[in-house]
Amino acid sequence: MKVIGIIPSRFGSSRFPGKPLAILAGKPLVAWVVEAVKKSSCLDDVLVATDDDRIVSAVEQYGGKAVMTPSDLPSGTDRIACAAGDFADDDILVNIQGDEPLLDPALVDALVMKLKNDPRWSMATAVTPIKTQEDLAAKSVVKVVLDRDDGAMYFSRSVIPCNRDAECDLSSGLYVRHLGIYAYRGEFLRRYIAEKPCQIENTEKLEQLRALWMGAKIAVVRTEDEGVGVDTPEDAERVAEILAKRRD
Repeated sequence: MKVIGIIPSRFGSSRFPGKPLAILAGKPLVAWVVEAVKKSSCLDDVLVATDDDRIVSAVEQYGGKAVMTPSDLPSGTDRIACAAGDFADDDILVNIQGDEPLLDPALVDALVMKLKNDPRWSMATAVTPIKTQEDLAAKSVVKVVLDRDDGAMYFSRSVIPCNRDAECDLSSGLYVRHLGIYAYRGEFLRRYIAEKPCQIENTEKLEQLRALWMGAKIAVVRTEDEGVGVDTPEDAERVAEILAKRRD
């Protein structure tokens, strides 16, 4: 069994073109992400999956590995499966966002161990508490309802669970937001990408709903760390300051 961390990284971005190559505290964003992911103790290898030669060059310049994948792949999940190549059923593949250079490698390890320690889970992901009513109401914040074993029951852009009679109590522990990191068993990932998007996935615009629709069990790791993503040039400036302080 191999455990491979894969970072999808595309040059194009509507809000921040060329984002993976943006220089933060002296290094490209994508190089910072690779450096953070390599600190995981559970990964046998780390790859960047991209469709751009410039990203390949930047990754290799800083000692990372990159794999070219077709530009017309429909999703990041398809990109990691393509990059992994001929993976085995019992391999674990971790899909790590390419815009989070402050990623805690312990979270990657926790997702991997969920799958290693319990065969009932097809995949694993992460959540963190929702802290404001504004975030709870925002459609950009994906909410998750969990079962008694911290398995995902449903993901939605709407408020779930809905308190029929009063304002939702954020101190209850019920209200958590999804973080976009996934670990897949090889066997399930192969089935997942072969399945066409389902109606609930297309309605909510959430890929992970396809897994639930297929009957998969998704383990959820809780973390207090919300992560700091780089979506805009302003985010890049803020994260660069944090990285510079860490380096000093």
